Amino acid sequence: MAVSPLVKRTIVKKRTKKFARHQADLFLRISRTSWRKPKGIDGRVRRRFKGALPMPSIGYGSNKKTRNILPDGFKTVVVYNVQELEMLMMHNRTYSATVGHSVSSRLRRAIVERAEQLAVRVTNANAKVRSEEDA
Repeated sequence: MAVSPLVKRTIVKKRTKKFARHQADLFLRISRTSWRKPKGIDGRVRRRFKGALPMPSIGYGSNKKTRNILPDGFKTVVVYNVQELEMLMMHNRTYSATVGHSVSSRLRRAIVERAEQLAVRVTNANAKVRSEEDA
């Protein structure tokens, strides 16, 4: 019984490319995607000249209704134990659970089992799960 989201909105991104760092093409030590705001007194990018690199601004922000929503239509909550999963019982059509990275496989199995009973979707249910013949 797969749970479907309450409302599935189409997610529209205003910009999908990462913002390039100013003069990152000139130096190998500077990553293109590690954005830093230009601080120079004469910088073309900081002064927003025509033809210069675009700078991040609030106008590039996502729609508030579709922000932080996964492609399957759910928002995600990181869960570390069964008690935290219980909070999602009444919100299982809005939020999905993501089991934390540091959770053991034994506790992970219990969380996935309880999530099935509560009809809560788990995004990484198959992580750290080994079949019997591998063990």
